[in-house]
Order: sequence, then C-alpha cells, then structure tokens
Amino acid sequence: MKYVCPICKTPLMLQQKTWSCSNNHRFDCAKEGYVNLLPVQNKHSKDPGDNKEMMFARREFLNKGHYQLLSDRVNALAKRHCPDAKLGLDVGCGEGYYSHRLFDSLPELDLQGLDISKSALKYASKRYKDMSFCVASAFEMPFENEQFDFMLRIYAPSLDEELRRVIKQGGTLITVSAGKHHHFALKELIYEAPKHHISESSHIQGFELVHRENLEAELVLNDEVDITHFLNMTPYSWKLTQQQKADMISQGLKCELDFKIEVFKAT
Repeated sequence: MKYVCPICKTPLMLQQKTWSCSNNHRFDCAKEGYVNLLPVQNKHSKDPGDNKEMMFARREFLNKGHYQLLSDRVNALAKRHCPDAKLGLDVGCGEGYYSHRLFDSLPELDLQGLDISKSALKYASKRYKDMSFCVASAFEMPFENEQFDFMLRIYAPSLDEELRRVIKQGGTLITVSAGKHHHFALKELIYEAPKHHISESSHIQGFELVHRENLEAELVLNDEVDITHFLNMTPYSWKLTQQQKADMISQGLKCELDFKIEVFKAT
C-alpha cells in the first residue's frame, strides 16, 4: 500500500509498525493492525463516524446475513466488470462486512478499507487480518494519484474529485445507494407525507455510468434482537417513538429493500 502523509502529502514509509514521511510526521499502527491517518486538526468531533451503538448494531445485523443478497450481487458485478483488478479500495468500509466478502470472492484483488470511524476499524482489523485498513476521511484520502483499479462505495459520502483522483483511468467504481422504495414502510410510520428516494441514475464527475440496476426484496424480521439492531443502525431509531419501536419488536417488522447499484468507469 502506498500511503501519503495526510499533513504534508509526501510518501509514507513503513518501518516496523510506524508509518513516517521525510518531514518526520509519524503514524503508529494500532495493535489491531490499522493505521490512523486522520490528523487531529481534520476531525470535526472527538470520535467521528457512527457512534459505537450504531456500529455494534450494524455489525450484528450484517453478520446475521440479512443484507447478504446485496453483498453477493456486488461481488458478482465486480467479477463481471473488473475480473483482473489488482488493487482496490472500499470507501467507508465500516466494520468490513462487504469488504471481506469481496476480498474472499476475488483472490487476486488486494483490497484496502478506509473509514473515518476508529471504532469500526478496530473491529474490522481484528477480525479480517488479511486486509489493510486505515482511519481517514473520504473527502481527503491519504493515497497517491491513480492508485486503484477498483473502488467500492456503499452508502458513504465522498467527493467526486477525490474518487477520480485516486482511481486509475479506466478503473471500475461500484456504488450502492438507496433505491426509490427503500425502507418506505418505515417512512410511512414516521412522516405524514413520506417521500421516495431519488430514482434517477447518479452522475459522478470524471466517471461514465456503464451499468445500473435495482436490487429489490422484502426484509422480514421476527427476532426481537434482530429488529432492535436494525433500528439502532439506522436514523429511524431517533425518529420512531418508543411505542412504535415496542410494537415492531413485539409484532415483527416488514419493509422494502431497494438498493440502487451502479457501475462506473473512470474516464
């Protein structure tokens, strides 16, 4: 992996367990294996990213396989559109669920994970020791220009110009965002006039859209723990009343899954 110093933008070199640049800016690897390349002055909070409760809930929910259909489809599209990719980046990788399943399905791909949440990467690094992870912002990524030939972005905010900067010309970017009907049954409980998600195809500067599809299914949860984890990993947890949550936990939960999956080529 070729990191650049997040402070002075010069290359970082690894000696033992410390990354350092020619200006002697130093970044130690954590005991779990990840490296924190998010300078204190670039943080907008003490612990940026999802809080520990949301991280734990998402980890437990995903590990039960409730969104495996999305992971399987992303992996299939990666195999189809970039079977020879060697170096990849998962932007906003979180706890590494999608990352490690893609890593396992494409043995020739060296996949790096990036996330702004240190809590998430502690877990990811500890569990998926064959992968590399760094704490950093997707808006200012600590990588050299045109380094990756594959990138994945699932529900992660980022800058178009940063995505294009770090990917090679002709490289493949797969993105996942909410489709038109995603979780609409929950929205109907919360809002008087719920709105559908944007259904149009995305435009990312510096990329050409080569494929778009919607992956639709119904999420059915009857286990109280699964329902609690699902609610706690989403913003809906803050908007639902305690009675609404209790009703869902006792009666079960059904809602739409609608994932908008898009494949781009860097131009």
